[in-house]
Amino acid sequence: MSLPDAVRALAEADLGGVAQRFLDAGFAVALPARGIMTIKSAATPRASVVLSVGVHGDETGPIEVVAHVLDALSHAPSELAVDLMVCVGNVDAIAAGKRFIDADLNRMFRPVRGALADAAEAARADTMVAATEDFFAGAGLVRWHLDLHTAIRPSVYPTFAIVPDLIADEGKAALVAWLGQAAIGAIIMNPSSAGTYSYYSAEHHGAAASTVELGRVGVLGQNDLSQFADVQAALEGLLRGAAARPARTEPHVFKVAQEVIKLTDGFRMTFDRNTQNFTALRQGDVIATDGDTVYTVKHPEELVVFPNPDVRAGLRAGLMVVRVN
Repeated sequence: MSLPDAVRALAEADLGGVAQRFLDAGFAVALPARGIMTIKSAATPRASVVLSVGVHGDETGPIEVVAHVLDALSHAPSELAVDLMVCVGNVDAIAAGKRFIDADLNRMFRPVRGALADAAEAARADTMVAATEDFFAGAGLVRWHLDLHTAIRPSVYPTFAIVPDLIADEGKAALVAWLGQAAIGAIIMNPSSAGTYSYYSAEHHGAAASTVELGRVGVLGQNDLSQFADVQAALEGLLRGAAARPARTEPHVFKVAQEVIKLTDGFRMTFDRNTQNFTALRQGDVIATDGDTVYTVKHPEELVVFPNPDVRAGLRAGLMVVRVN
């Protein structure tokens, strides 16, 4: 299948054409690293928005969506109402059609990486952190980071978001409202970092940041873009400074009840890899065992999200959440 030029360019981390159109329109444009572009205006005040895709190389739907949004804006640059950073995350993994090269990039945004310090993704994370720091340096108070993903397994909620609980109330309310406009079905308020890019932006730069899961992993150029129509419309509205639209849905809100950490290679989950995100378990049910450690459900009902027994020892193998709204 032939890819649109804009999609192919973004998937190949080639932002040169888009950058030139914004530069010609009088914006301050920089390409600090492959697959990273910043666009700033002398006009103030403006919100500062980071838009990232491809942090996992096999999550291609958001690449296609952002490519179309960015291409359209670059042909009408005066409509860009925010300062914008676009980041294509794991460019080598995208090229290889793989989730990652050495290790999960979305666990690298932490000060201590242990055995992962020499992974290819560690160096890429350092590059992304440096660019993000430069972008937010001197930015105003309105800061966003939307890190767009697709899930590797089916889900009771086809679209959902992870929102760091430490975001200031005003920014959190604006973010939750935007997620409703984007028809996101569920929001998980997360109290602690698992080394993700969005949590880094919230913690270190005060951004209203979220990891947004948009359906399922697909092949580049073969995604059903109709499933992304609501999030595309919400992105276009955010970047153009449009008035907030009514929510397409009222997301259900969850909080993290417990993290399931894989301590050793003897870790075993009590359900298989095909278990849907947000599958419900009852109080007392065994979630996983790891030697003498037994993870059990502590509330009347907890739902499992991101169950993955194949992560490296020391990393999170799943979240257990409870509904609060």
